[in-house]
Formats: sequence, C-alpha cells, structure tokens
Amino acid sequence: MESRPDGQKATPARPGIRDTVVRAAGTAVAALEQLVGGLGTALPAVGVLLGLALATVTAPLGIGLLMAPKVLRALHSLADRERDRLGRWGPEVIGPGPAPTRLRLALVDPTTRRELRWLARHATLGFLLGTTAVLLPLLAVRDSLFPAYWRLMPKDTTSTSLGFGQAQTWADALAVALLGLGWVAIIVGLTPGMARSQAAPGRRLLSAGPDADLSLRVAELTATRAAALDAHATELRRIERSLHDGTQNRLVTVTVLLGAARRMAARDPAGADELLERAQGAAEQALAELRTVARGILPPVLADRGLEGALSGLAANCAVPCRTDVEVPQRCAASVEATAYFVVAEALTNIAKHSAAGQATVTVRSHAGRLHLTVTDDGRGGADEDGGSGLAGIRRRVAAHDGAISLSSPEGGPTTLEVELPCGT
Repeated sequence: MESRPDGQKATPARPGIRDTVVRAAGTAVAALEQLVGGLGTALPAVGVLLGLALATVTAPLGIGLLMAPKVLRALHSLADRERDRLGRWGPEVIGPGPAPTRLRLALVDPTTRRELRWLARHATLGFLLGTTAVLLPLLAVRDSLFPAYWRLMPKDTTSTSLGFGQAQTWADALAVALLGLGWVAIIVGLTPGMARSQAAPGRRLLSAGPDADLSLRVAELTATRAAALDAHATELRRIERSLHDGTQNRLVTVTVLLGAARRMAARDPAGADELLERAQGAAEQALAELRTVARGILPPVLADRGLEGALSGLAANCAVPCRTDVEVPQRCAASVEATAYFVVAEALTNIAKHSAAGQATVTVRSHAGRLHLTVTDDGRGGADEDGGSGLAGIRRRVAAHDGAISLSSPEGGPTTLEVELPCGT
C-alpha cells in the first residue's frame, strides 16, 4: 500500500487477470499431482481390498486364515505410504504406532478398523478421482488440438472425446476445440476440490487424532527435561572443575604461605614479609577466579544493566567488530536472560575463533511472549554442530527452556544462528 501526496492511503491494487490465471493454473497443476499421487496408492488399495475379500471368502477352508497376516501387513504398509504422501502435500499425518498383524488382535484393534474403512473409501472414491485426474488432461489436450489434426482422421470418425459428433467443416473442428477449453475449465475449477475429497478419508481415518499430538508433546518435553538435566550436570562439572583446579589451589597456596610466614616472623622478618606479599597475591588471584566462576553462574551485569547492557559489553569485548540491536521493552525471567547472554557469548567466541569474519551482528526482539535472538557474521561459514564448536552446548541450554534453535551456515557464509526462548515471568 502506498501513500498519496495528500497523506491519505491509496487503495491497494487488485491482482491482475494474468496473476489470477497463473495462480489458478498453479493450484490446478498441484491438485492434479496430488490426485495422480493418490492413484498411486489407490491401485494397490484395490489389490489389498480384493485380497481381503478373497481371505474372507476362503476363511472357512483355512486358506483365508493363512492369507490374513500377509494381507494385514500389506494394509498397514499401504496406510503408512498414504500417510507419507499426505504429509508431502500438507500437515503431517501421524500414525498411532505399529498395528497388529495377527487376525485375532486385528479384529479388535481400532487402528486396523480405521485403516480398513480408509481402504474401502480409497479403493473406490480415491481410485475414481485419481483416474479422472489422469483422463481430464488427456481429454483437454485431445480436444483442444483437434483443429490441428482433424483432416488427417478417417472419415466417419468421432470428433469429440465424448464419443459423439463428426467434424465436417472448420467450424465443427473449432467447436471441438471449445470443448477442449471446457475440459480445461473443469480442471481448473474442480480438481482442487477433488484432491481434497481424495485426501480427506486418509487425513481423518489414518491419523491418530489429538492423542498423538499429546504423545508427541510428552515425548518432546521428556527429551527437553533430559537435555535440561544434562545441561545442569555439565554446568555443575564446569563449576566444580573451575573451583578445584583454580580457586582451591590458590587458597592452598595462601594457607601454605601464611604458615611459612608465621614460622619465619621471629627469625627472618624480611622473609616473612615477602611470603605475606606472595600470599596476598595468591589471595587476590583466588578472589578474581571466584568472581569469574560467579559470573559464569549468573552474570551480575544482567542484574545491573539488563540484557541490552550485558550484550553490549559482550560485543565490546569481542575480537570481531560487533553491532548489537536490542529491543526488549520488558525484562524477561532471570534464567532466560542468562541463557540469552550465554548463547551470545558462546556464539561470539565461535565467531572470533573459527569464522574469519570481518563483522558480526546481534539482534534481539521480544514479541508475543517470546524472545527472538539472532547472531550473524560474514565469515566463511561451514559451522558444524558436531565439530566441537560449542553449538551442542547452546542447543542444550535452549532446550532446557523449551526453546527453538536453527543454524544456517553454508560454505562461504554467511552464518546465522537464530534462537527463540519463552520470556517467562
């Protein structure tokens, strides 16, 4: 929408006829592809349905009982294939899990019953719609091009694809071409609805329903909880290692130096002063290391300056020139801000070490209760999560908050890391 010189908003332009025709043609072509793909599962569905009928008829003779497991396996396999097909043309159709192939269990299994109902519909209506989708383009081409070859046809030959009429003049041939255009109109107008009708039984009967979504959510939360526990354990090991290898050794050194200085105080005051000075230096180093560990747990700068100030500090200390753009009107939960801080810190560290970038950008936005964070650089790309670059740790931190992360890093760059976190309260 554009503004006019008088300040009023101009009426948005309506789509042109050409755009409408192109869009309708694209929709029709996509619908034809879906219908033909449905025919690819409808043909085997007819075979499976005939196999079930044969097994039912021969059950008293015992032959049907031997056929039943194979027919049931074919049914379940075909249903899975249809779920995959439907998932390529729309929302994923999630199955309820493995279905039984033993006849006694299959008779009382709700999944098998739903698949049988789908089979009956798909082998009849689905097959009919798929066959029609194959025939319609052939009829349209045959009749539309009739004026180009009608003189080559033998006399008394039917002119139209419907099986009636004979072309004796050019006017008759052009009338057949108009019929071809009618077929095209039918394709454009009806095939999208036909595709929906063909797919509807599969989406309704082959889906596990709301329970599947709940099960997936439970599985997702279970994995997230496990990732959170792993991230917590990793963080505790890092803190323990930092305290043990750094601060504890410094404090032991302080204790030894103070003991030695006390013993030397009477007989060698100058030596005792030197030891006390060394002890003071070791204590200062231990204090600095303790501050570093504390900042690794929850950076005080977040409480003092907020997320914007904390990220500005990270950008200022980054070896690569970095620009920050933070717009977060309200404060998020402390744990969320800490996660965002550590994600940016790790990302900037990776950029400085591995990317050979000339510039980096950190963008943070808050929208609809979610914190969106993006870190980009103009480096050489090729970032690999399995290459020990810290991306796995970032993913664990984000998963602990039930967040989302995506990485785009083609060879030659640029690299873009996107993280989404719930703002929390």
